[in-house]
Amino acid sequence: MVILDKKIEELKVLISEEEIKEKLITLAENIEKTFPADEEIYVICVLKGSVMFCTDLVKHFKHPIQMEFIRISSYGHESKSTNNLQAIDLTLPNLHEKNVLIVEDIIDTGLTARFLTDLFKIKHHPKKLVFTALLNKKCARQIDIEPDLYGFEIDDKFVVGYGLDYKGYYRNLPYIGYFPN
Repeated sequence: MVILDKKIEELKVLISEEEIKEKLITLAENIEKTFPADEEIYVICVLKGSVMFCTDLVKHFKHPIQMEFIRISSYGHESKSTNNLQAIDLTLPNLHEKNVLIVEDIIDTGLTARFLTDLFKIKHHPKKLVFTALLNKKCARQIDIEPDLYGFEIDDKFVVGYGLDYKGYYRNLPYIGYFPN
């Protein structure tokens, strides 16, 4: 049996499952407006944290899409970003002159967002690049970057659920929660 120092009984709901479901619809509509209606979108899901958000989001798209997955880590087993990005898998098809949507779970320090947007602009030369995140934690920003679109702005809380984890656990929760200090 695994015993964690943060127990689910201590978890407080920050964003409910219903709030997430409602936001997905409007966010998907706003994202689609940024791309030409008759062109496909290459949706790049940043694993592991954004998998639930990404798969639920694209269910509301009317555009034809291609889904690709990359894996980057900046947290490891910590509750704050280590500022040390690990590019675990960046294998992608040719995205030159393609419409690209990067889907991330949370933008906090901005380091991952800057790394990804620079990588895509320099290496892939997309026709259009849009960066979206479920959560925007502006108070933790270390560099000046903002997602093009995002679901919710949050305070400086360590959040779990809906794909976000603590030491690999709590990703399966259908809501976003936090552990009070």
